[in-house]
Amino acid sequence: MKYRCFIWLLLISIFINAQNSFEIKDAKKTVVPFKLINNLIFIPVNINGADLTFLLDTGVAETSIFSLENKEVKLTTLEKIKFSGLGGNASIDGFRSDNNTGTIGKNFINKSLSLFIIVNQEFNISSHVGIPVNGIIGYHFFKDHAVSIDYVSKKITIYNDIELLRKKTKRFEEFPISIEKNKPYIEAEVEMTNEKKTSKLLIDLGNSDPIWLFPTLIKNFVYNRPNIDDFLGRGFNGDVYGKRSRIHNFYLGDFKFEKPLTAMPDEFSIQHVNLVENRRGSVGGEILRRFTIIFDYPNQKIYLKKNKNYDDPFHFNMSGLDFQQDGLSWEKDFVALETGAKKASNEIEVINNNLQYKFVLKPLFSIAGVRKDSPADRAGLKKRRPDYYNQW
Repeated sequence: MKYRCFIWLLLISIFINAQNSFEIKDAKKTVVPFKLINNLIFIPVNINGADLTFLLDTGVAETSIFSLENKEVKLTTLEKIKFSGLGGNASIDGFRSDNNTGTIGKNFINKSLSLFIIVNQEFNISSHVGIPVNGIIGYHFFKDHAVSIDYVSKKITIYNDIELLRKKTKRFEEFPISIEKNKPYIEAEVEMTNEKKTSKLLIDLGNSDPIWLFPTLIKNFVYNRPNIDDFLGRGFNGDVYGKRSRIHNFYLGDFKFEKPLTAMPDEFSIQHVNLVENRRGSVGGEILRRFTIIFDYPNQKIYLKKNKNYDDPFHFNMSGLDFQQDGLSWEKDFVALETGAKKASNEIEVINNNLQYKFVLKPLFSIAGVRKDSPADRAGLKKRRPDYYNQW
């Protein structure tokens, strides 16, 4: 089951602490493993001694925490601030904490890390991803070092040696990018019907879709047919709605993608986003995962090389269902009595009158959304009510 995309844009009206930087200690490079779920990258991050999991997202300027689950993190003095971004509402409340220590991998360390804490309980992607996710990290991960992302091996390599980087990029295609408001942008060719249009797009690791386009910012924009009205994801300020369709072709230099799926948020969903000049949309994870990518923020370049995912088709969720995980539940199964069998960590066995019951901890899933006029909608499936579990 493929989960709905999530777009997480963080726009904060503050000055950035120039000392808020990661450094590689006593090594030419460092390697960080990651989990890839629905085209999104999740990395281990240690904050002040607490092991957490963060979404890696080039579409955010600052590092934030929005859920701690059962984790305890000691933070410095908190300052109240407001966040704004995708979604219908104007802003949400949060806090800023400076001079924290963040460690990624063995030796990628930031001893002056600024964190932004989102206290809105609705802003939590863990239930949609299926693993505990505590926060999100963006610009400060990339800003001082070249970073290679290998979607096949699921490893990130951060370089501290220029010669090592040069050897790595020999077989890659190089593209110029611009870093604006601490986010990377690239020019690509978008062919809606039969005409190519050069478009400035955000390179957005936090967007699991192939492409986003902003119809209100594109002159004489016409929606391709067929298209559907759909829920596109959730931002800092609420749900994002718009249309989905396919465009004829998408080009990054000599790389070409035929009939990629494209999401087009409505005007209401982007009204509070402070867009950079001439931006027309985003290129997301469903395109990016088809490459090994090297981000070089210091020199404003990106390097791309095809991987084995390059020719994968662009699939669409035909059912119209969006699921989320609501927690865990113990379920009882009768099993044959065996000796010497090992129990899994999520199992409890109880023997009563020579009968054996196995209690297994299983995830609880519910319907988080149903697309209008989809097969699920026509079958009568409905979004779970907020009080669903209170009736049991």
